[in-house]
Amino acid sequence: MKRTYVTSAFAGAFAIGLATAALAAAGQFDNMCSWGLANSKNVQTDCSVNTTIKGKTYCFSSAEAKANFMKNPEANLAKAESFFKSEHKG
Repeated sequence: MKRTYVTSAFAGAFAIGLATAALAAAGQFDNMCSWGLANSKNVQTDCSVNTTIKGKTYCFSSAEAKANFMKNPEANLAKAESFFKSEHKG
């Protein structure tokens, strides 16, 4: 009987983990690090570190990258958008 509960608990935790990962992967710029893009670098992320600006989710490679970006989000977003457009045409 205990084995059934333990197995169910692990299955539930695994499903929650998958759902969280799926939700995390929904950022702008194809989940590239917004701070990286603002500094002319392509850095892919899993979007687990993110923020929402004007209803859009922006991903970061680390909490430090997010903190640096948020010091001047408007200017950094403009730089990120410009670099992303120049690098990822089509």
